[in-house]
Amino acid sequence: MARPEQVLVLEPQHELRFRGPFTDVVTATLKLTNPTDRSVCFKVKTTAPRRYCVRPNSGVIDSGSSINVSVMLQPFDYDPNEKSKHKFMVQSLLAPYDMADMEGVWKEAKPEELMDSKLRCTFEMPLENDKTHESESTKTVSSFVKTEHSALPKSTSSSLDDGEVKKIMEECKRLQMEVQRLREENKQIREDDGLRRRKVISGSAAHSTTITATRDEGLSTRVLALCVLLFVIGVLIGKLAM
Repeated sequence: MARPEQVLVLEPQHELRFRGPFTDVVTATLKLTNPTDRSVCFKVKTTAPRRYCVRPNSGVIDSGSSINVSVMLQPFDYDPNEKSKHKFMVQSLLAPYDMADMEGVWKEAKPEELMDSKLRCTFEMPLENDKTHESESTKTVSSFVKTEHSALPKSTSSSLDDGEVKKIMEECKRLQMEVQRLREENKQIREDDGLRRRKVISGSAAHSTTITATRDEGLSTRVLALCVLLFVIGVLIGKLAM
């Protein structure tokens, strides 16, 4: 007997895109929506479990609800000539009305009750103009940090030891990874919004919407960079003042 069709709606449907550089963790967001009148159990599996971290990788989606799954690609040496063979599978089944143990439900599920969808993974490097913008943002953060550090009293600056400097650098690295994750989520949201808009409008109106979306994305990126900048400065000042 053939398996039933997937009841969950996946966004994206067929492909998870990861945008470099791949020197840090890169996150792609997979949105799962349950349009049915039943709760649905799900699991996310991959052919390369050591290369990815998935949160959450399983759970229950209530009727009419959605959940965002973060798929985090671990850092690696990127080769543009090598095509990705990594794949993901979203497996699901209708939750029993009297479900008490989700793991027990999966163990007792019959093959004809299981539904699945497969997605391939693609890797891409950012465009040159994006690299330039990120470089400028990094220079801006560094400039502000140097300015704030030089404004502190000499006695405070000289009191820093190697351990404190190391802690500050680790905190900055963690914040950079968080910025990368937020940037990927923001990019995915923009792409989904652009797809819906392209279905509704066409011609000159579509051209105008694309320009507006591009400006909004640039503004959102600047606001995000400014927020992270202010947070980094606050962390540095707090650590230096201790």
